[in-house]
Amino acid sequence: MKGSKLGRMVATVIDPGTYAHPIRLLHFYGYSHIRPRRRLTLGQGATIAPNVSLRNGERIFIGARTRIGERAYLWAGDDKGVIRIGEDCRIGPEVFITASDYGLRPDENIADQERNERNVTIGSDVWLGARVFIAAGVTLGDGCVVSAGAVVTRSLPPGCVAVGVPARIVRRREDYAKNGGDEATKDQARAETAE
Repeated sequence: MKGSKLGRMVATVIDPGTYAHPIRLLHFYGYSHIRPRRRLTLGQGATIAPNVSLRNGERIFIGARTRIGERAYLWAGDDKGVIRIGEDCRIGPEVFITASDYGLRPDENIADQERNERNVTIGSDVWLGARVFIAAGVTLGDGCVVSAGAVVTRSLPPGCVAVGVPARIVRRREDYAKNGGDEATKDQARAETAE
């Protein structure tokens, strides 16, 4: 086991992409996140936490000033599934966005089935709380807010606030100001979530 870990570490040190994150040498656990970053499209001022997992970076497009949080996963499809994130978005820690999933045919092992790849589009000014899951084929309109832990399996219209598993719309952002601002809106959202 030590030999294989040492071998991976030596191979990683030789890879010039490793030097993009020299602090990783102090806390080695794998560097699969580095190579795809060279191919993804990143808008001006966008930031990605160093331990974000990216798959098929050539099909990931991140808009200007968007921030991707710690331990997030952006997994584009192997052949055609694209992930497109707009400008000024906030993607929380441990968010999982995938542009593919497996089939469910009972006559074939799931791992042997061809993946279904569908694009994921996240509009501008979207906020995804911690541990949100976005399924393949979903489109989130501009200005959406998705609360922590929600599972989004269907597209959401612009300006909505969604919570739960599966995610459901509980309000619109424009209602926020009408209902007294921060505390009143948070109290109402908590009550609706508890139902």
